[in-house]
Amino acid sequence: MDTFLQVVANGLMLGGLFAIVAVGLTLIFGIVKVINFAHGEFLMVGMYLTFLLSTRLSIHPYLTAAAVVPALFILGALTQRLLIQPLLSARDEHVQIFATVGLSTALINLALLIFGADIANTPNYGLRSQFELGHVRILEGQLYVFLAAIALVIALQIFMKRTTIGRAIRATAQNRAAAQLMGINDRFIYILSFGLGAACVGVGSALIAPLYPTSPTVGTYFVLIAFVCVVLGGLGSIPGAFVGALIIGVVDSLSGFYIGSDLREAVVFAIFLLILLLKPSGLFGTRMNLSHVSP
Repeated sequence: MDTFLQVVANGLMLGGLFAIVAVGLTLIFGIVKVINFAHGEFLMVGMYLTFLLSTRLSIHPYLTAAAVVPALFILGALTQRLLIQPLLSARDEHVQIFATVGLSTALINLALLIFGADIANTPNYGLRSQFELGHVRILEGQLYVFLAAIALVIALQIFMKRTTIGRAIRATAQNRAAAQLMGINDRFIYILSFGLGAACVGVGSALIAPLYPTSPTVGTYFVLIAFVCVVLGGLGSIPGAFVGALIIGVVDSLSGFYIGSDLREAVVFAIFLLILLLKPSGLFGTRMNLSHVSP
């Protein structure tokens, strides 16, 4: 029983990590209606920034978030303004997806050119140390990631429901044409939303970098799992992305322990296919989730 509880706890901690990436992904899709295949590379950029600031300036990785989050926000906003915005009027919506795929490839190769294929290890400042919670052992850094994921979801919920900008974002997500008639600048909302989604990844970058080695392809694994979490929770649903991430984290941990570590991803993507077949809208999915951000 203790072993089972330990595996489940590991899964929940892993789910918190997936949640931070998935929340930013679903935020972008729910508003801009673009699946950002470069989302994982945004994470990679943030992790390299964390690595550089932490090693060159001897700053605690968590403190680098003060610079990494704004940098990722700017990267996301520029991506929307310069790459996605000109393509929104294209007849074929797939052009926007191909553009993010091209950006993903460009960022990976740029990282290879600058940093090479070697792995970069960010100083962990004791974040890999374990502490006991009953009969369960948890990495200190994983707990901080889990708590940060909860805080991020709550903050986004409050922002969406209680602020003028948040209500404008929800209105644009619900009906772009009606929002325009009410005087909402939809272009600004799209840029802001893309920036916020990337900023969420910036938060994750500072939290994840001390726990995982950084490489040009580090974002690929996280974003693939994030897609599964988003589909499971319901495309565009912020609470759904969080719950979906926790479920996938537990499934990943249980399958890795009881079935085999080499088959854990097969189990996760088998669930992904079942969701698409049986309930494509996901657990909290509706036609437009961000127009009512609470499940």
